[in-house]
Amino acid sequence: MANHLYQHDLPDGLQLGPIVAIDCETMGLNPHRDRLCLIQMSDGDKNCHLVQVAPDARPAPNLCAMLEDPNTLKLFHFGRFDIAALQNAFGITTAPVYCTKIASKLVRTFTDRHGLKTLLQDMVGVDISKHQQQSDWGAAALTDAQLDYAASDVLHLHELKAAFDVLLAREGRTALAQSCFDFLPTRAKLDLTGWPDIDIFAH
Repeated sequence: MANHLYQHDLPDGLQLGPIVAIDCETMGLNPHRDRLCLIQMSDGDKNCHLVQVAPDARPAPNLCAMLEDPNTLKLFHFGRFDIAALQNAFGITTAPVYCTKIASKLVRTFTDRHGLKTLLQDMVGVDISKHQQQSDWGAAALTDAQLDYAASDVLHLHELKAAFDVLLAREGRTALAQSCFDFLPTRAKLDLTGWPDIDIFAH
C-alpha cells in the first residue's frame, strides 16, 4: 500500500478507473463553516491518492472532471456529507454515486450499526483505526498517521460494495438502492440550501 499526496488537484493523466472510492476530511461537520481539507481516493488497488485542499480552494480541473464524469462511479460511505462538501468547495455536482451506508441501512435492518468501522469488520473482516478521526485536518503538513487514517476510509470500499451488491440483490432491493443513490446529489444540495434537518416528504 502506498499513499500519494498531491496539492490542490489530481495530476494530469492519472486514471483511477471506472469506480473510485472517495472520502473527505473537513474542519468540522458544518459545510458552510468548516472548510474541505483533504480528499482521499482509491481505485481498489490498495493505493491511495490524496489531494490536500488549500484554504483558498483553488481550481481543481482534473479532480472536478472525474467527480462529474458520468462514466465514473463515485463510491462513498455516507456520501451525503462528502457530496455536499465537494459541491460547497468546488461548485460541482458529484455523480453518479454509490453509498455503502445507504446500502447497509437497506439490507442490515437487524441492526442500527452502520458505521464504516463496523461494516468493514462484519462484512470484509478488516479492522481500521479511528484514532485520527478528530485530528486537525487543516494543518499545513499532515502526518503519516493522518494520511494512513484517511487512506483506510477508502481502501476497502470496493470490497464492501461487492458484498452489499450481493445482499441488495438477495433482498430484492437493488433498484430501490439505485434510486436512493441517484437522489443523493439532490439530498446534498438540500443540505446546503437550507433543508438539512427537514423531511420535505413529510405531511
